[in-house]
Amino acid sequence: MSDNLKTIRELADEFKVSKQAVRKRLTDEFRENYVETIYSNGVKTLVVTVAGYMLLSQHFSGGNYAGKLASNVNSNDGKVNGTSYIKTTTDDGPIFTILEQQLTVKDKQLENKDLQIAQMQNLLDQQQRLALQDKKLLEEYKEEIKDLKSVNTPTKDGEKNDFTQKETSLENIKEAPHKKNKKWFNFGK
Repeated sequence: MSDNLKTIRELADEFKVSKQAVRKRLTDEFRENYVETIYSNGVKTLVVTVAGYMLLSQHFSGGNYAGKLASNVNSNDGKVNGTSYIKTTTDDGPIFTILEQQLTVKDKQLENKDLQIAQMQNLLDQQQRLALQDKKLLEEYKEEIKDLKSVNTPTKDGEKNDFTQKETSLENIKEAPHKKNKKWFNFGK
């Protein structure tokens, strides 16, 4: 496949073991952290990352630190304990590549979280502006209702305000020419 990702068959060939032996080491915890699924020619293929490859190579090489590493993986829910891992290896090159990969993943996660926070702040600002607009509209409607009630309220004498009387008299004047005296009986006409 590539230098960073290796298939189960490639790992079995490299370690000179069977594919079943490699699959046996791919526990659920190991798969969550070190195995990816890719599509090659329309077929799903499991590939192991560099960190997983390092763990498997240490296990299958039968080195003196294979037991320590296995215990470190199992004790942290499938994650490698960095301090004991660094103490047990003599070559620092692969460790730095693993750590660099982890740092890039963490950087991407931080960028994603920053974007999410910015989006949430924008949404919160928008919600606050809409709430403020609603509050202003509500106050305006209350004032309009208050004005309308004051116009239609009767005065102390039991009559309506002068304004409403003038309004009704103007309406009557405008409607007067349009009204004709219609009677419901038309006997002779």
